[in-house]
Amino acid sequence: MAAWTWRFEKTDGTEVQPALEPEEFTTQGDAESWVGEYWKELLDGGADQVRLFEDSTEIYGPMSLHASTPEPAPAEPVAEEETDGEAAQA
Repeated sequence: MAAWTWRFEKTDGTEVQPALEPEEFTTQGDAESWVGEYWKELLDGGADQVRLFEDSTEIYGPMSLHASTPEPAPAEPVAEEETDGEAAQA
């Protein structure tokens, strides 16, 4: 049976010890749920990013633990006023 594990890193890829020691997970979903639940504690403990492994194969990463800043919403278009010389009617 495959073991799913996380590698915890600084932004430069240096491995760090996690603030919370995870178990070996039996499914990818369990591993992802765990990091989803504890990402703030991991970040506060010094990890900036994680990589997910199935046995010794890297599945994905690095994935940042820092909350992403949402992009601002596009500005609403400004309605142009009638300019035909007459007052706009409400």
